[in-house]
Amino acid sequence: MALRALKFASLTAAASGIYLYGNKFLDPNDFGVVRVGRAIATVHLRSAERLRELCCSNRGTFIKVGQHLGALDYLLPEEYTRTLKVLHSQAPQSTRQEIEQVIREDLGKEIKELFISFEDTPLGAASLAQVHKAVLQDGRTVAVKIQHPKVQAQSSKDILLMEVLLLVVKQIFPDFEFMWLVEEAKKNLPLELDFLHEGRNAEKVAHMLKNFDFLKVPRIYWELSTSRVLLMEFMEGGQVNDRAYMERNGINVNEISRNLGKLYSEMIFVNGFVHCDPHPGNVLVKKCPASGKAHIILLDHGLYQVLSESFRMDYCRLWQALIKADMKRVQKYSRRLGAGDLYPLFACMLTARSWESVNRGIDQSPVSASEDMEIRSNAAAYLPQITQLLNNVPRQMLLLLKTNDLLRGIESALHTRASASSFLNMSRCCIRAVSAYQRSKSHSLYRRAQISLTEALSLWQINLYELFLWLKGSQLGNWVIALLRRMQHFTY
Repeated sequence: MALRALKFASLTAAASGIYLYGNKFLDPNDFGVVRVGRAIATVHLRSAERLRELCCSNRGTFIKVGQHLGALDYLLPEEYTRTLKVLHSQAPQSTRQEIEQVIREDLGKEIKELFISFEDTPLGAASLAQVHKAVLQDGRTVAVKIQHPKVQAQSSKDILLMEVLLLVVKQIFPDFEFMWLVEEAKKNLPLELDFLHEGRNAEKVAHMLKNFDFLKVPRIYWELSTSRVLLMEFMEGGQVNDRAYMERNGINVNEISRNLGKLYSEMIFVNGFVHCDPHPGNVLVKKCPASGKAHIILLDHGLYQVLSESFRMDYCRLWQALIKADMKRVQKYSRRLGAGDLYPLFACMLTARSWESVNRGIDQSPVSASEDMEIRSNAAAYLPQITQLLNNVPRQMLLLLKTNDLLRGIESALHTRASASSFLNMSRCCIRAVSAYQRSKSHSLYRRAQISLTEALSLWQINLYELFLWLKGSQLGNWVIALLRRMQHFTY
């Protein structure tokens, strides 16, 4: 009972902090503005730390939900997201004895029978498992992912407890609409707890994206894998948000950002099969000594979102409208995706841009520090509408929003956010996806040829525009522009 009381008190305190963040009845004019700002920030930080302690003490499902909350930059105060982000890399670890027990139960052998060496200190510990480096008897170096022993048995109880607590909190604070978090956990957690499912996802995405030679996905060793133990090819590198590592190793930061955008645009718009946990610990970069090329290593394939065809097409067309600043189509496809009258807020959440920037065109100017601050400040005023929106949109959208935020966090760390090339890559994928869909629905050979021609022309226009941008930013382009200006001067 004491433990349950601790969970309730911690969650209620955290919820109080979130509610204060969006409380429309708090009037700053009643107090000194600076004092109010400091007081609210203190409440946020204290509540966030209590929530982090709650997640760490209860482990498993609680850490998974805490990680999800840490990615909600568009919804929660910075004190929450900054405090909870550490759960991605500093989750509690299982002991050596617990690890030995899982391997013994699942593989029927002791660690020393399977491996020549097995490092006690894990390479990383996450909410559901931890990964150790080991060497097999035949000399192959592998990464061994081992599930925390009590996670499966405890997960259903944890979800039920969270559901009850959130219902209680909602009774106290009616604007507190976070039940969708529990619904997502109910759906996704059983899949994430099945490591054989994760292995199949890894093989599927490796085959699906085989044309990208810069992508590396660890090979799965099925003969020594179970639902709780996954043996993979060992791969190492720097985290994708570590700009200093890339500069030390001669890796082009802009190229990595561009290639990561290509991967996710292909997954989302073209294939509808999306890796939904791209936090920095799951995406590594490494320069190949032989070729000199930079590789992106994609890890942890437990959480994927499969997009329905109708959803994917609406999402493609929405992004095309956002890039072109076509507000009528932005409204149309936002409504089709469940945003209703909140479509301006939905567009801002998707792009992490202000409504003014969305109207002007999100590719026209990069995100400024003042705009970023404006977005965070407005999140407080619109918290009830944001939570209403999250309850209304299709469940497929929730993981995409989380994925978008994690990718934006990486871009922010690399200082490559909102580059023109990222929008061009998205446009290419949207054009290809919509054209393929239209061809699949057409029975006329002439109509299919017409669609293919339109697709080719659209892609050619993008390539031409990309060439123009490259020339504009290059030394050669500056020489050409200077020459044209001089010729124009002589003409007059």
